[in-house]
Amino acid sequence: MLIDSHCHLEQFHRKGCFEEILQSAEVAGVGKLITIGTSTRDWDLYRQLASRYPDRIAYTVGLHPTDVEDDWEEQLDQLQEFFKSDLPPVGIGEIGLDHFHLPKSPQEAGVVKERQVIVFKRQLKLATNLNCPVVVHSRNSFHECVRVIDEARADWSQIVFHCFADGPEEIRLLNERGGRGSFTGIITYKNAENVREAALTQGMDRLMMETDAPYLAPVPMRGKRNEPAFVRHVADFCSNLFKMDRVAFASETTANTRKFFNLS
Repeated sequence: MLIDSHCHLEQFHRKGCFEEILQSAEVAGVGKLITIGTSTRDWDLYRQLASRYPDRIAYTVGLHPTDVEDDWEEQLDQLQEFFKSDLPPVGIGEIGLDHFHLPKSPQEAGVVKERQVIVFKRQLKLATNLNCPVVVHSRNSFHECVRVIDEARADWSQIVFHCFADGPEEIRLLNERGGRGSFTGIITYKNAENVREAALTQGMDRLMMETDAPYLAPVPMRGKRNEPAFVRHVADFCSNLFKMDRVAFASETTANTRKFFNLS
């Protein structure tokens, strides 16, 4: 059984198709979903879903860089409380830096970047105190994210750059520090040779599969709404890329994910 190590279930729940999505995942052999928090908008929902389906769903909480607003300190106070609950998150994320969605004004963009760094560092420190995994969002900001993580003296062995879309040089930089990248349907795209090279450069010992659903549907589902069941297509593509038997590939990547997130 595969694990979708990164998806966002809030939209499916809001649109009334969550049960259908969960069933489709089971039929596709996707036994567990890790739903990733982005703000107070979804944290409570994800804890509820994990409580309702403890064998199928785990969750994280984190303040996404594009959701950093004026009330960010209050949100982070709430975030800490989730780790005191009977069903705590399995990590902090997704957090990081996003230099793609910025104001057009250079001055305003500079203010947003500074705030993102402050919030990223604050959450990295919390993850260190809690000794828990960190899911990093990095868009147009790879080297800046690495610099911030280094400055925060975070435990790189507990860092994953999700939806890895850079190349072999960047993945080496992560791996040398002890970190890793996880891979979405992007790896199946025709123009993503650099991403495929990155996956092969990292190797199997840290490889994890994800969908980032409802975004980035893989080939052959590209253009459709992505869903956790489609991690099967990502895994099948990657098993061919690594020239491995599909069952062995699924077993190894699932074990990697369980170990990284400390899943029972």
